[in-house]
Amino acid sequence: MTDGPRRRRCAQQLRRAAFRRILGGMGWRSWAMGAVGGVALAACIANAPGGIQRETDGGGGAGGSFVASASADASTGSSIGTGTDDPHAVLAASPPHGSFAGGQLVQVQGKGFTPQVRVWFGDIEATTATAIDPTRLQVNAPASTPGTVDVHTQNGDDGSTRRSLIAGYTYDALFADPTAGPVAGGTVITITGFDTHWDTDLVAAKVDNRPCTTVQVLAADMLSCTVPKGTTGTKSISVETSQGVVTALDAYTYQDSSDGFKGGLSGNALSGTLKVLAYDNFSGEPLAGGHVIVGATLAGGLYQQVGGSGVVLFQDAVLNAPVTVTVAAKCHSPITFADVPVDTVTVYLNPVLSPLCAADGDPPPVGGNPTLQGVVTGQLVWPSSQEFQKGTWSNIPSAQADEQRIAYLFFAARNPNGNFTIPSASFSVTEQSAGDIGYGFTVPARPGNHSLYALAGIRNTNSNQFTAYAMGTTKGVGVFPGEVTKNIVISMTTVLDQVLTLDASPPPPGPSGPDRLNANVAIELTQDAFAILPNGKKTPLLPLAGDIKFIGLPGLAGPLNGARYIVSGNAVTGPSLLAPLSAVRSVATTTTSLPIELDGFVAVPQLTTPTPGSLWTAGNLAVAYPQGGMAAQLTVYEVIAGEGLWRWVIAVPKAAHSLTVPDLSGFDTASLPPGPLSIGVYGARIDNFNYGTLSYRNLRPLGMSAYALNYFSAHL
Repeated sequence: MTDGPRRRRCAQQLRRAAFRRILGGMGWRSWAMGAVGGVALAACIANAPGGIQRETDGGGGAGGSFVASASADASTGSSIGTGTDDPHAVLAASPPHGSFAGGQLVQVQGKGFTPQVRVWFGDIEATTATAIDPTRLQVNAPASTPGTVDVHTQNGDDGSTRRSLIAGYTYDALFADPTAGPVAGGTVITITGFDTHWDTDLVAAKVDNRPCTTVQVLAADMLSCTVPKGTTGTKSISVETSQGVVTALDAYTYQDSSDGFKGGLSGNALSGTLKVLAYDNFSGEPLAGGHVIVGATLAGGLYQQVGGSGVVLFQDAVLNAPVTVTVAAKCHSPITFADVPVDTVTVYLNPVLSPLCAADGDPPPVGGNPTLQGVVTGQLVWPSSQEFQKGTWSNIPSAQADEQRIAYLFFAARNPNGNFTIPSASFSVTEQSAGDIGYGFTVPARPGNHSLYALAGIRNTNSNQFTAYAMGTTKGVGVFPGEVTKNIVISMTTVLDQVLTLDASPPPPGPSGPDRLNANVAIELTQDAFAILPNGKKTPLLPLAGDIKFIGLPGLAGPLNGARYIVSGNAVTGPSLLAPLSAVRSVATTTTSLPIELDGFVAVPQLTTPTPGSLWTAGNLAVAYPQGGMAAQLTVYEVIAGEGLWRWVIAVPKAAHSLTVPDLSGFDTASLPPGPLSIGVYGARIDNFNYGTLSYRNLRPLGMSAYALNYFSAHL
């Protein structure tokens, strides 16, 4: 090998080692000897001009960073090596890539940063740069076009401090939503590309190099992919066209999850053919031997058993108009979709942990948590009068007797209606917590891309009541299985001093309920990521005496610029806030200056067949909705038997209606056991409702824009 190629290869190996040393704190020799290619790296180290030096090895300067020239090169690493007296440098960006949509939290390593540091990704300046100390900063990458860009830093308007990391960050050409799902597969994700032509040029879509089980092109730059079964961890996503393959690394994480995105209705209008795909909801395995019935009755409909592939194909002249599809399997809860208008039905049946299912061995497995956790470490930082020194908790009142000043870390919730609960002690931070510029934390985390927030305030040590006064947040925190995400800084500068007024119009109280309003306000940090606040819930009795005021919310400026208040309300019954109920999921706003109106409540459904308390025969069901509320677009029955072990879900695209479902009693342990029944009835409204694209998510409150719920007793 000539000197030129040898130097370039050594430079690349040294750069990788430098980055690992900076990010992981390992010694040069321990990492080099343990890495693949360690012998070659050791040879490069031995022959490097002047050796590899820390700043404290002779180049001057404090700290443990490695010295680069004014323009480090992330592609060749040619400037990392002999050291320099330059007081400013940019050495590394971690992670070195992210979505073209932006938002990824990036740690930049370097030298000479001040609190006024600015960061550019190519020509685009980021708006969220936070200096941790003179050698580290964190920033959310701005949106950009796909490709590799230089990373530039500069302290304020001082152009003499501008330094660059050549080819320091790469924008991926596609991203997925959601970014995580169960190892069993089956999650339907949306893959978005940049300036693509997938509507005319798609060949294949893959997760971890495994083809998606189904792919549907939604637009030229968007497609849906049903994720295949996989193994725990963070994986790549690739899309192949006739022009080549585009891949995004670390784009999807397999984990234990109940995201509710998989399964449902899809495809084209019925035209003589119907495909049913049937799988176990926890293992992802095909439901071989299961039963698929097309029609209201077994005798008068079409029937097939599920084969080893999990796919059943029907072809019949009756399949030119909407049909009822029921899927059942031994030791699994059945599901029914009434009036199916499309040619593809995908179901995932939940296994049943019943003693009846143990006759042939152990009951079906129901998951657990196979995901290897990650860890996030960092500091909560308050403003200080001196650069990179600890600030005091200046925006928190002094603690009185029986009180404690304390802060808590939270991962953003998926549901804005969640209850606020004080987390375990491992998620707490006090004024005694260690840290150089702030107050340190170490918390476990599931793999994926997360938003974090912290609340600081006063906890009463007798009642354990917590009152929050200050808040901090950060987003785009990447967590990988078995790894530590380090140096996350959360600035605690947001004061909780806003008041939001709610003008709600819930349905009038009925003889059995609802009798009170359960109103909530949460902060939407990013899409489907919500901060739940301790003062974000109110439960006044119905009828309401006036407007409802939420006191102590954060202003949506600074770190919360771009966030929204998410206001929701449920008309509920009793102090346990249960059914009968009617719920409006959310209204979004960015201001507290005007009252927020909350209306559009769905009327509470009333079961007419079977008569409450009676015998359910012949599989007949009927429901009615009283006057005084919005009409339901979707009715979902949940017939619960066997002390809650069996749950037959039945979806109907109508409000007031009657229907018949097949008698499953002839199938061994595939039907509900005799005995008491509880029949839950949801009446739902869904934004942009289209029954032909109904997903499992829409069968649950999380996927409904507004819904009413009532429960009734019967027996089988």
